[in-house]
Amino acid sequence: MVPCATAVLMAVSGGAYAQSLESQTVEQRLDMLSRVVEQQQKEIKSLENHIVELEMAQRGRGEPGYAASQFGVQNVDGAAPADGMGVQVAQADAGPSVPYGSGGPAAAGAAGAVNGAAQGTANGVAVTPNASPDTGANSATPTIGTDNQAAEPERTQSEEAVVQKEHAPLFDHKLTIDQGLSYTYYDRRELSLTGFLALDAIFLGNINLDQTKASQYQYDVDVRYGLTDRISVDLDLPYMYRSSTFISGGAGGASSTLTDTSVNSSNIGDVNFGIYYQVFKETNAWPDIVASLRVKSDTGTSPFGIKLVSPDADNNNLITPTRLPTGTGIWNFTAGVSVLKTYDPVVLFGSLSYTYNVARSFADISSVQGQVEPAKVKLGDIIQVGAGAAIALSDKTSASLSFTTAVEPETKIDSGSGYEKVAGSQTNASTMNFGLNQVINKHLTINGSVSIGLTPDAPNFVVGLRFPYTF
Repeated sequence: MVPCATAVLMAVSGGAYAQSLESQTVEQRLDMLSRVVEQQQKEIKSLENHIVELEMAQRGRGEPGYAASQFGVQNVDGAAPADGMGVQVAQADAGPSVPYGSGGPAAAGAAGAVNGAAQGTANGVAVTPNASPDTGANSATPTIGTDNQAAEPERTQSEEAVVQKEHAPLFDHKLTIDQGLSYTYYDRRELSLTGFLALDAIFLGNINLDQTKASQYQYDVDVRYGLTDRISVDLDLPYMYRSSTFISGGAGGASSTLTDTSVNSSNIGDVNFGIYYQVFKETNAWPDIVASLRVKSDTGTSPFGIKLVSPDADNNNLITPTRLPTGTGIWNFTAGVSVLKTYDPVVLFGSLSYTYNVARSFADISSVQGQVEPAKVKLGDIIQVGAGAAIALSDKTSASLSFTTAVEPETKIDSGSGYEKVAGSQTNASTMNFGLNQVINKHLTINGSVSIGLTPDAPNFVVGLRFPYTF
């Protein structure tokens, strides 16, 4: 009964509208149509501005298609045919973008008012689509161990470069080859006193100033591969060149006369590999959390058992090693967790790791020529904490600032009578890090970094340049 009544009303209204048109001249009809079209164009323009503003507000967060759905742009199974006015009623593509000027709610309403009901509409009212499945973007708790990609905020290319550098590999990329170059500089000065105090005020003996200037150049290739969208593995192969200059006073018995000598070494470093697992995928409420486990080998040159020599016969104060190490000489395991949250255009990140150094027995740890001392060495386990922020300067450029500190307790040596601590071997290396990332294209990114040492145990500075290439 209701459909029949509706049909009668539509017929009566349509007849009245037709009679009113017949009583008008052609000029009056054209004028009325031009006013209607002008009003519709204003409505379309207003809706376009609202959609653009909402998409800008929701950039980097929210569910796909959110902006369009708020203003009634519905996705249907098939594209509705254009009517006589050339207005497209609906689009087939399910996405957040709306073809401005050729569709949308205003255009659909105009088509229904002037030319009757189009497919899927009646008098300009869009048909309600089927309810879309919940993606979990607004869930109060993150999804553990399952896909949650629909809830992930969209990141710009520069933000993705920050994620890859500071947080973890990009899990959606199958293979990445990351080549890096770095230069590390140390400058250490030590005051050496040989003698005794007379009358608790006067020092009798030799005063020498020893200085060491060390440069380290490293080239490494890090190969990363994504096994799944949550698990990634990598293998890092470093090669190192070290050069140290040792300076000491006391040549010829004069403390003001300096003597120096240089020692150079090059070799492969400690090969290391790791596995990453993405525990939580980032949502609007929760950060991205990645757990990792790294294993470092002892392929580099060990520092234990390197003999010390006096290269200058006129200066017994100058003592140098015969070679320089390129590794720690022991295996270690590092368990870590990193957290990252995107607040477009700012990315916040932090990390915490614990390194367990495996004890190892050496046939000789003595640095004295002609002396052999077997012992078991246990380096202190390291706790490292870091935090920082990055800001996207553009879609392809970002800058970052972070702080990192690593604390290592004393080294212990067991020469057969139990472990004994090595005095002065504890360290605290803290650095302030500055970074600049530039995306060249969808495959290549350039990451530059400068680290400034804040404590005596940290290097003076480190300059690095990396070139991750993603296939």
